[in-house]
Amino acid sequence: MSSTAAIASGRSADRAAARRWRPRVTHPRREVDPGAAERAAADLLTALGLNLVDENLVETPRRMAHALIEMTSGSDFELTTFPNEEGYDELVLVGGVPVQSLCEHHMLPFVGVAHIGYLPGARILGLSKFARMVELHARRPQTQERLTKRIADHLQEELGPHGVGVVIEAEHTCMSLRGARTPGARTTTSALYGRLRDDPRSRAEFLALTRRSP
Repeated sequence: MSSTAAIASGRSADRAAARRWRPRVTHPRREVDPGAAERAAADLLTALGLNLVDENLVETPRRMAHALIEMTSGSDFELTTFPNEEGYDELVLVGGVPVQSLCEHHMLPFVGVAHIGYLPGARILGLSKFARMVELHARRPQTQERLTKRIADHLQEELGPHGVGVVIEAEHTCMSLRGARTPGARTTTSALYGRLRDDPRSRAEFLALTRRSP
């Protein structure tokens, strides 16, 4: 192999290695039909007794359909990681990450914050990717319990850390606006793996820091 070919081959290998540590994360879903969603929204609103000829409501089916599409469509992103060259082995915690998702039982929002921590292994995660990951998984109808576990599972799979912890605190409008009508009530869920689950001191440190987060 010539020196030029060897250099080109080396560059190609470097690019492949870089892509390995910057995987594209996508939100798989069935194809969306905005027109059908708008017609269904109009049918629902009409069945509820609303007069869609009213000037104030003429555009409501379209707005309603697009709002629901937006709330169930997460943005793709690159999950950028870096080598843990310093051998950092203490807790990394990103707290107060906004969460907006939909209750799959009533299609009403639940809103709150996520606190995400991990004990690094060979790779560390770019800090902005915590928020990206939360948004990706939150943009779908689901339970808060499932959302918490999905985020933790994703981090565990991609990073191979020594421990992962996710805590979500949220208010569910299906409780505050209807049914029990308990505004201000917050639901807390957690998913802990590795040392953050099995080691009492690591677990206590993580949970204490989540309580201090805004």
